[in-house]
Amino acid sequence: MNEFQLNRREALIASGLGTMSLGMPGVVMGTDKVDASGKAVAAEKSCIFVLLCGGPSHVDTWDMKPEAPLDYRGPYQPIATKVPGMQINEMHTQLAKLTDHFTLINSMSHPGSISNHFDAMHNLLSGQSEKRVQQGVSDEKPYLGSFVAKHKPSTRNFVSNAWLIKCVGPPVFCAPNIGLGGYLGSAYAPVFVGSETNHPAMPDFKPPQIYDTYDEKRFGDRKWLLSRLDSSRLDRDKQVRDWSDLREKTYDAMTRSEGRLAFDLTREPIDVRERYGMHPLGQNLLLARRMVEAGVRFVTVNGWTGQAEHDKAGPPSSSWDMHGGNMGMGNAFGNGSYGMGFCLPRLDQALSALISDLKERGLLDNTLLVVTGEFGRTPYVLKQDPPGRQHWPQCFSSIIAGAGIAGGQVYGKSNKYGEHPTSKPVRPEELAATIYHALDIPINDPLDASGISRSLTTGKPIMELFG
Repeated sequence: MNEFQLNRREALIASGLGTMSLGMPGVVMGTDKVDASGKAVAAEKSCIFVLLCGGPSHVDTWDMKPEAPLDYRGPYQPIATKVPGMQINEMHTQLAKLTDHFTLINSMSHPGSISNHFDAMHNLLSGQSEKRVQQGVSDEKPYLGSFVAKHKPSTRNFVSNAWLIKCVGPPVFCAPNIGLGGYLGSAYAPVFVGSETNHPAMPDFKPPQIYDTYDEKRFGDRKWLLSRLDSSRLDRDKQVRDWSDLREKTYDAMTRSEGRLAFDLTREPIDVRERYGMHPLGQNLLLARRMVEAGVRFVTVNGWTGQAEHDKAGPPSSSWDMHGGNMGMGNAFGNGSYGMGFCLPRLDQALSALISDLKERGLLDNTLLVVTGEFGRTPYVLKQDPPGRQHWPQCFSSIIAGAGIAGGQVYGKSNKYGEHPTSKPVRPEELAATIYHALDIPINDPLDASGISRSLTTGKPIMELFG
């Protein structure tokens, strides 16, 4: 091969950006507008998706049943909120002041008879509840962030789709396509950020390697050499012009400081960091806000609240899997790592800080916020010592805010025990369609990488949620 027989892939590899542009998860770029200084002038919509891994109890958090018998309602009392008639758990003292900014969905439900984390997460994150094979192609379902990365990619940042702390521990907690792009390909998979031993609440937190290893001189030298290599063909060869343009966009995104600086939380005033809480959930939500500001389109945040000092049991993927004594997790209503007395105040602190921060910074109009578990928990308390609740996919609650969502409303209703929806049931399909609609992504018959027409979801957006 001579110097004028370089194809697009080979040129990108030669530039040192081949794997980043063609194979590395989450680095596909699109068409954000920037001003002469390289700063964004009008970022498109983004989403922060807070996944409360393990499945919080809806009847102990956002769909409380104070009139039910004690064996159902549990030990907590509801408190009034800023919205008349909307009540939430008494430990949500800060969220209670912000209910006019979000909608509470109390009629989430998985169709079918699933009862495990694996399938529930898969349904929730793919926006599909049924396995389908279309036109002879296996149903390798991409997840929400992958579709957003494909249809609304960023040019201001390497990353369009990020996941803050991948689920760890037993495979039961991880959905099957969590680290893949499904049939869209690996370029649309998430970039995983942090772990239980490397998270932004730690003083020695390390950013992803793609940011940590940037060498300005090295990349500058490669850019100059490649410009010499292709300059004589740019006027004659469209393919060379195409990959040259892509390479320039990649250089442009990498050499801007926005992406790298997003991970430096020391740039935040200490009072802001403390407002979110100096624990994994608080600092990950702050990091999610910074990543959205830096141009990341979809950020999934693992709802791990950390581990109680006196209770180191359990992997950091499942704070909300509060089974109680039958699985050695302690009292679901206690102050251990799997106890609502520990987890709910941290969620209240971090989530209220994020909502307030997005609002104060003018980001809530263009940032969709979704907070949900993969399912709820049994409306009845398990008769064991210490107490807990089992999985319950038939009914659960979610919070949704921003990007046109009207605040101050409760959508849907469950029966008197929280066993099943009695009005306006919402499946993963409807939630996914609502997310895509809020982000201005069409759900009807897009083409995948193979040129096959497939819908992102069979659900329809819930238009009543929008103001």
